[in-house]
Amino acid sequence: MDTRQWMSIMLCFATAIMLFVSFLSYRKRHLQVARTMIYMMITASCYSLGYAFEIVSESLSGVKLSLQIEYLGIPFVSAFWLLLVIQFTGLAARYRKWLTFLVFLVPTVTFLLHVTNEWHHLVYLEYIPNRNQSVPVFTTLKGPWYAVHAIYNYTILLLGILLFIPMYLRAMPIVRKQIVVLILGAAAPMLLNIVYMFGQIIDLTPFGFAVSGVVYAWGIFRFRLLRLTPLAYAKMFDTIRDGVILLDYEDQIVNHNHAAEEIFPELGLAKLLPVLSADVLSACPELLTRIVSREYRDDRFSLQRLLNGQQRYYICSLTYIYDTGAAPIGKMVMFNDITELKENEERLREKSERLSRLNTFKDKLFTVMAHDIRDPIALIVSLTELLVEEPTDSDIANAEVFQEIRRQVRDTFHLVDNLLDWYRSQNGEVAFRPAAWNLQQVARQALSIAGARAAMKDLTLTEQIDERLTVNADKEMLDLIFRNLLSNAIKYTDIGGRIELSAFFEGDWVMVSVSDNGSGIDEETAQMLRHDEMYFKEPGFASREDSGNMRFGLVLTREFLRMHGGNLNFNSLPGQGSTFIFTLPGSVGREVQNENERSAVIANESHIS
Repeated sequence: MDTRQWMSIMLCFATAIMLFVSFLSYRKRHLQVARTMIYMMITASCYSLGYAFEIVSESLSGVKLSLQIEYLGIPFVSAFWLLLVIQFTGLAARYRKWLTFLVFLVPTVTFLLHVTNEWHHLVYLEYIPNRNQSVPVFTTLKGPWYAVHAIYNYTILLLGILLFIPMYLRAMPIVRKQIVVLILGAAAPMLLNIVYMFGQIIDLTPFGFAVSGVVYAWGIFRFRLLRLTPLAYAKMFDTIRDGVILLDYEDQIVNHNHAAEEIFPELGLAKLLPVLSADVLSACPELLTRIVSREYRDDRFSLQRLLNGQQRYYICSLTYIYDTGAAPIGKMVMFNDITELKENEERLREKSERLSRLNTFKDKLFTVMAHDIRDPIALIVSLTELLVEEPTDSDIANAEVFQEIRRQVRDTFHLVDNLLDWYRSQNGEVAFRPAAWNLQQVARQALSIAGARAAMKDLTLTEQIDERLTVNADKEMLDLIFRNLLSNAIKYTDIGGRIELSAFFEGDWVMVSVSDNGSGIDEETAQMLRHDEMYFKEPGFASREDSGNMRFGLVLTREFLRMHGGNLNFNSLPGQGSTFIFTLPGSVGREVQNENERSAVIANESHIS
């Protein structure tokens, strides 16, 4: 196999490499730079494939046909490369169409002149057989336009490299590597073409494109060449709302975004990067100390700056940047503006203090008002009780009116009393101190207190509780629970009725029952009782009918039982009575003695059995 055949095979291999790069670029064809890369590699492959045919051609017609294939790519390769550079750098985006037209004007003319070269010989003057060398078979004598095209190619290649230089200086490390890949890919065919232009008979430029294909393929796989362009990186970098400063391993600022300039106006005064961080950030000694630290550890800290007469607050993140090794190659400092959060936090703190003061004032006002209402009502209740004990003729005449006044005053007193208890429980003033208590003794004490009211209606109070039952409860809350349930039972039981207290043990709970044979609970009130409301009114309350009242005591009872872990249930049939059952944690068989509670005084023994 002679030299021409070997060269032709190598050129076909170079063509395959460039087509492979075109395939890789096609997978990213939604990117404009990827589409330009496809066109550039296809035109380069036409150049390489046509030259492979030219080398093995034996006749002038074969050489001319091969040149026609070559010139599908020769005029356009450099133009596509410059277009790629323009897209990467973002140059004159508004005039991109006009730039593209100007860049491809000379290549298009070159292509057309070569197609019609037989008429004017502006590209090639003549084809001279090469009898002393095996490659090429014919040596071409260049025309005047060939020189124009060559100068144009070198000019746009040099222009592309010059456009890359400023971007390289301000780019991030990954972007710099992409730029180097693109420059190397253009440099290989350019250098080989220069050798050809200065007297070398064999044109090695297509082999340079093979080198370009390898370099570009390496860049695609290694440096994500076609994923994000330098322009995209720059746009992303500049549009970050947080300030970002990039430093190299010598603590020099190599790049920053616009947000960082707003934080440090000194950055905008730096004419040329890189610049020493100590020269620019001298107004922030704390920040400089953390930057020059050699602990190689990421850091997070706060920073304050006075900008335009306003105090600004930032959370700073110092992050070390590593290449493939363990040693850091630079640092990145990000500044997250939290001024608005700080201001909101201060406003919330002020509002919280105001609310706290208002809440304290409300607590004092509520307590004072509640006690001021309770005390005179308690006095009125006592006076009405005295009047009942010593009725006169005029009292008897107005007995119905008097009894209504007495009932309303007594109910209002219980409401205020319950309201105060509930308020103290909600405000944390009621201490929950559970202890073991003998249930029978506590129940008898509650019955003795309720006996006076029961005697007025000739009610029979019955207690059936095993003396061994013990409950674990807060004594004050337990007294209130019994008081409310007995008060309701007495109120809604007719004259001569019966109220019974009983209890039994089930599992770890003591079940206490308060039953009466009174009027019972109507369905509407029962539905209200089942709802977990703060308070509710029975039907008739607003219209002042006899049946209307506010069941606040039951709400408080339910709340205190929940604090013990128990619950309150009820069963009722209108006209037949009601049964309220509540549960408390307890046991059977323990004797709990309390000297203050053992002597339960029975005020009206004739009504308790």
